[in-house]
Amino acid sequence: MQGLPTVGQLTDPEGKRSGWNADPADADNRDLKFFDAVYDALKEEIDADRIYCTGHSNGGSFTYCLWAARSALFAAVAPSSAAVGRSRMQITTPLPALHLAGRTDPLVKYAWQEQTMQFIRKLNRCADAGTPWATSGDLAATCYPSEGGTPFISLIHPGGHRFPEEAPPLMVRFFKEHARSPAPQE
Repeated sequence: MQGLPTVGQLTDPEGKRSGWNADPADADNRDLKFFDAVYDALKEEIDADRIYCTGHSNGGSFTYCLWAARSALFAAVAPSSAAVGRSRMQITTPLPALHLAGRTDPLVKYAWQEQTMQFIRKLNRCADAGTPWATSGDLAATCYPSEGGTPFISLIHPGGHRFPEEAPPLMVRFFKEHARSPAPQE
């Protein structure tokens, strides 16, 4: 799926390139409506316990938007090079999460992403100390376990605003480790 031309928060002020709406509070959020239409069209053909979301940069912001607005649908999320901004307070449901960030990101500053990661670790009630989870190339992943089953993985590289080629296999591994827990039977 690809977003429509969208005014960017940090780039593309004229909205000439494709992007995603990142504010779940926007009643006219066309991209949430698009997601809902795609989900409705596919829900009979997919494993409802294994629905995941990932995106890079503006797509990472939309991943956080979907988490805030549609958390009950997802087993886990993996945003990349994104910060939650205004939607932070609207993310209230813990989910297993992996966040990919570059320490020298000139666009979505690492400090902003670190604030986001701290917020998610707190939301997910994660342990203060993490343990190594994986390494690949210049990527280092740390897992912060959660007694509630919603761990947080920080996947950090020394570079800037890029999506490392080593990241997809680690994201796939993360997603395979997490299925949505079925709702309790009454």
